Amino acid sequence: LLQAANSYLRDQWFHSLQWKKKIYKYKKVLSNPSRWEVVLKEIRTLVDMALTSPLQDDSIHQAPLEIVSKLLSENNNLTTQDHESIIVAIAPLLENNHPPPDLCEFFCKHCRERPRSMVVIEVFTPVVQRILKHNMDFGKCPRLRLFTQEYILSLNELNAGMEVVKKFIHSMHGPTGQCPHPRVLPNLVAVCLAAIYSCYEEFINSRDNSPSLKEIRNGCQQQCDRKPNLPLRLLHTSPDLVSQEATLTESRLKPVIVTSNEIHVEVERNNTANQKMTAGVGNDSEPNLIDCLMVSPTCSTMSIELSAQADRILGCYVEILKMLSDYDDWRPALASLLQPIPFPKEALAHEKFTKELKYVIQRFAEDPRQEVHSCLLSVRAGKDGWFQLYSPGGVACDDDGELFASMVHILMGSCYKTKKFLLSLAENKLGPCMLLALRGNQTMVEILCLMLEYNIIDNNDTQLQIISTLESTDVGKRMYEQLCERQRELKELQRKGGPTRLTLPSKSTDADLARLLSSGSFGNLENLSLAFTNVTSACAEHLIKLPSLKQLNLWSTQ
Repeated sequence: LLQAANSYLRDQWFHSLQWKKKIYKYKKVLSNPSRWEVVLKEIRTLVDMALTSPLQDDSIHQAPLEIVSKLLSENNNLTTQDHESIIVAIAPLLENNHPPPDLCEFFCKHCRERPRSMVVIEVFTPVVQRILKHNMDFGKCPRLRLFTQEYILSLNELNAGMEVVKKFIHSMHGPTGQCPHPRVLPNLVAVCLAAIYSCYEEFINSRDNSPSLKEIRNGCQQQCDRKPNLPLRLLHTSPDLVSQEATLTESRLKPVIVTSNEIHVEVERNNTANQKMTAGVGNDSEPNLIDCLMVSPTCSTMSIELSAQADRILGCYVEILKMLSDYDDWRPALASLLQPIPFPKEALAHEKFTKELKYVIQRFAEDPRQEVHSCLLSVRAGKDGWFQLYSPGGVACDDDGELFASMVHILMGSCYKTKKFLLSLAENKLGPCMLLALRGNQTMVEILCLMLEYNIIDNNDTQLQIISTLESTDVGKRMYEQLCERQRELKELQRKGGPTRLTLPSKSTDADLARLLSSGSFGNLENLSLAFTNVTSACAEHLIKLPSLKQLNLWSTQ
């Protein structure tokens, strides 16, 4: 009846027609199930047909999954055994295809209700691995993210708990030093961030007129640009208010209980602060995330208590972030993803969360690579970063400044504009720096010496205080004496004068340069040419002693 131009086209038509006929038949049979044994048998033959079909098309595997998905959504009275049998029957189709949204919903339900089922380990593991390796955007398919979230939580429910999760993360990374799948890390981080947000969701939603996270991230101008400011719902905790809160959240899982005598926002203080900021910077100024956490003294007693379930979820996903930070090849990308502080402000006000996350920040601070430790600083000017959050006086600082000292140490050792960095430390963190130097911290002693050397501190009293702080410890005394000695030598060199330009003969070595510089006075030397000489990096220790040097020619040297 159909005259095709060639045998290939003829077969294509023939198999396509056969496929349409069979799919129509299965749709009809499975839309009105009578006995589940028959339904299961039909599902198996449908899967076999999809796997053996010679046609190459996405819909060949997707159509059967959608039929099964519709069947499950319309029949909620199935037993767990039926659930597992259906999942096992469709497993071969899931090896190379993402499950459709309704099927994800069904899988999530199964993970919640039967986390220890063998189906979770045997069938869901390859499906989740495929999602993490190939998914490009969870925004387009949020149910896939939810399914991955529930799958990891069900792994955590097993007897070995976090050990199983650790093995799963390792299997995703692979045995080599470099993970071959670039999408795995961003997808895992997206799942972790969504899960951590969900722990605080009830608490976030319970606030009246609080800016949403999206608004905070987009930098809502002033709070007065929005609706008039209202105190939080729990202004003065009364039994009536608490009972109202309880009835509101009783139907849902209660992940958050706020325990505080007074929780309120100082409307006037915030508004005046915002007005000052706008006046100083202009209309495009934005309140930063940590400003939102700066609350009145009565608020500082606020403690966030999560429900047992939310606490488990939080513990599991923060632990995963810690695991991710242990992989050297993942650390630069992880640091970059976490640099904008993508957590709700409730999480940053929660002591348990910031305490657990400290490990991740510590790993960033220990990494010698600049692309990692530079992410401790804010993502742009006017915003606070992890450095501010975990430094003394920051909301997350729970030690005496050890983490702060290690962050300063790594940042100073990097190619930062040292003077600019020292200025910001002198303006905002001079007190903590002096306290740590007083306790003998070598990094802070170096910082105070550099502040004196670069004339960062204008106030004479503050300079004297820094000097007495340095002289109170042995290491500080030694470094201060070295600084004074250097400055005496520089003044002496400049007093003696000398030439302003100098060109070293070609083929000169480090020893020749050292001999020349030690023989005369070069306090005024501004231009030094070492072109075509045999000097090496070792000559730097002599060059740094030239106080007036402005131009250095190292053309054709090592």
